[in-house]
Amino acid sequence: MDQNISLFIAFAAGFLSFIAPCALPLVPSYLSYITGLTFKDLTGKGVRILTIKHSLLFIAGFSTVFILLGATASSLGNMLRDYQTILRWIGGIIIIFFGFYIMGLLKLNFLSRSKKFEFEKKPPGLLGSFLVGSSFAIGWTACVGPILGTILFYAGSTGTVSQGVKLLAAYSLGLGIPFFLTSLAVNSFLSAFKRIRKYMHLIEIISGVFLLIVGVLILTNYFVILSSYLQSIGIGYMK
Repeated sequence: MDQNISLFIAFAAGFLSFIAPCALPLVPSYLSYITGLTFKDLTGKGVRILTIKHSLLFIAGFSTVFILLGATASSLGNMLRDYQTILRWIGGIIIIFFGFYIMGLLKLNFLSRSKKFEFEKKPPGLLGSFLVGSSFAIGWTACVGPILGTILFYAGSTGTVSQGVKLLAAYSLGLGIPFFLTSLAVNSFLSAFKRIRKYMHLIEIISGVFLLIVGVLILTNYFVILSSYLQSIGIGYMK
């Protein structure tokens, strides 16, 4: 698949993880937790620099874990290169199941069990925010797992560590950029959240359809045809 298209899909997956109904409402709570500020302080003035520092370290924490997972998935895929077709079929089917699950059309109880790994008390300083970000990546699998798993499956199918790292870096950007923007304007986020809260089920459907499309493309190996078509109309990799 064309590299630019792959990275765009990974970035979109990260953004969908951010706006997931199980993650989006918790963003202000995480900002309060990593900064050590009360919710009232967060919405006040004079705390922007502090919030930016802690947010960037939090993002760096989960990005590091996700990128390491991408490198690991690609390494495993390279080791199992002789079984790439079988792995592609299995991965595509699992991703399709994930899509139905997110849309609410399929019940998978083991994914509904939230296993959070968090510090009872946040470690002090900026390093503490990095560690909390790392624990977020490790612990919130029940929330971001289906979408993250989709990108990891694809990273494993590439068979190259560098591509796996790029894919998960793009995923981390898709998740991290809106989180960072939220840290800059908490009041604006809260106002926007009140408006989009009624569309949460629609977001679930969109996320599910996204996974269904990616799953079918992986299962059928149709990425190559799609990439060729997009390049023929001038969309895709540009040197």
